[in-house]
Amino acid sequence: MIGNNLIALVITFVVAIAWLRLNDFLAHRGIISSQLSRKIIHAGTGPIFVMCWILFKHNESARYIAALVPLAITAQFALVGLGIIKDEAAVAAMSRTGDRREILRGPLFYGLVFIALTILFWTESPIGMTALMMLCGGDGLADIFGKRFRSAQLPWSRNKSLAGSLAMFIGGWLFSFGIIGFYVLFGVFAAPLTDYLIPITVIALAATLIESLPLKDVDNLTVPAISLLVGYLLFQG
Repeated sequence: MIGNNLIALVITFVVAIAWLRLNDFLAHRGIISSQLSRKIIHAGTGPIFVMCWILFKHNESARYIAALVPLAITAQFALVGLGIIKDEAAVAAMSRTGDRREILRGPLFYGLVFIALTILFWTESPIGMTALMMLCGGDGLADIFGKRFRSAQLPWSRNKSLAGSLAMFIGGWLFSFGIIGFYVLFGVFAAPLTDYLIPITVIALAATLIESLPLKDVDNLTVPAISLLVGYLLFQG
């Protein structure tokens, strides 16, 4: 923990921007595809940001100061998507087809969810963190593995696969377990870590089922929503 929240904010912002710009650079240079870059950003940004919460002095203003990071990044997404800011590297990294307007859907929803859950839950409960990790590790990895490994399509969703759903479950579970373990280690959440196994597993199953539905461009809303609902039932029970 750093005694000054403004210093913690600067460190968090620098780390987050460095991660985004690295992926922008790789996608713009053609080292990785824009689709892969988009999903790497999706999967990696959340854990990096949430782990940086430990740097803040946990007073009442800390959550609002920390939320300035996703707020600033989301505002940039919106301005790039609207064409007000010209940023070809960001468009290449975050869009599927190179159309800047795509940023106004998935990436924008992603940022808004992070702002909301940072303010609402912060480090007071594992509910918000788990919802964010299901969004990052689960939904982020589902598309990557679903497209790279051939497997049976889901009967109720022909554009989703068994490999993608397995990656959704395993990725969301591992990211959630890792982040909660991180905060148990630092004494923020009560030990033992094994107490979180069943809730994380049930939340991962629920999030996987929701992600498997044939819905387009709303996973960044539906996955954290169901994770929050189930999290409330299990962590508050």
